[in-house]
Amino acid sequence: MADITPLASGSNDRPVVQPRQDAPILLFGDGRDWHGKSLGRAFKARGISPITVPLGACGFDTTKSHGLAIPGLGDELPAAAFVRFVPGGSFEQVTMYLGVLHALRDSGVMVWNDARTIEACVDKSTTSFRLAKAGLRTPRSWTTVHRDEAIEIVRRLRAEGLKAVQKPLFGAQGNGLVLVETPDDLAPDEEVNGTYYLQEFIPPALDEQFQDWRIFVCRGRVVAAMLRHGVSWITNIKQGARAKAAIPSQDLSDMALKAAACVGADYAGVDVIQSRDGGFLVLEVNSMPAWNGLQKVTKFGITEHVVDAFLDAAFAHGRAAERGEA
Repeated sequence: MADITPLASGSNDRPVVQPRQDAPILLFGDGRDWHGKSLGRAFKARGISPITVPLGACGFDTTKSHGLAIPGLGDELPAAAFVRFVPGGSFEQVTMYLGVLHALRDSGVMVWNDARTIEACVDKSTTSFRLAKAGLRTPRSWTTVHRDEAIEIVRRLRAEGLKAVQKPLFGAQGNGLVLVETPDDLAPDEEVNGTYYLQEFIPPALDEQFQDWRIFVCRGRVVAAMLRHGVSWITNIKQGARAKAAIPSQDLSDMALKAAACVGADYAGVDVIQSRDGGFLVLEVNSMPAWNGLQKVTKFGITEHVVDAFLDAAFAHGRAAERGEA
């Protein structure tokens, strides 16, 4: 059973449920993809069998002491939760999924990455805002719901001899990217759900050599990195890019760490590109990054490192909660 802390005398509210350190670990995902299986094996190798559950199967239930409906959890809170995947869906569905993650954090549960970070990264316009506010060099970006404003932005860039990249506001793995040279290249309104996110296109540092960095950050450290060589200007591994192991400079590492920190990420994949002036710009921060491509060019187990860091943080969080510091 969960530990229960009584409320002050005279309160009509329910007792507050506190997570126990020996409570189960939640792994949000279906557990069937490479990452889910890899994470499951790493946890089990450390004597832990996490409750693997899709966020789509979760919800709220105020008849329970913790107010949540999570299959396999029963009437107690988890010790910690690791978010591998948040499913798509209607606005209402995604709001509820993120609401469950918010509720866990509000209940004192450590969540990697928590809903605030996921919201900041899934919405590319918010990521761009956070990066710019943090003083990080990042491509100029614009977001609008008005097509005529998007057309005007493209025209201004064209007058500067530049192009734009149109990205789905909520997108991943290079899907739905469009290189925009003229207003006619803009995707139709229905394909972008009425929202235009445009990012200045950064030409490759060397002609026709399309490449960028993926730097994997975990708990304030750069864990691994690779150069992605694209067959086109889209350099995602899922789009056919080739990975090559690489060691980032200290400046590049510091940039990646600052980028992850400005969105509050416990672990993240930071995408960085080099411009023709030799400088680097942060393109995106991924709060649920894939690392199977990176693992192929990395000699140690990335999953094992992530799980160890997660468990270290969870136990430290649990001890702080017991002292009333979390």
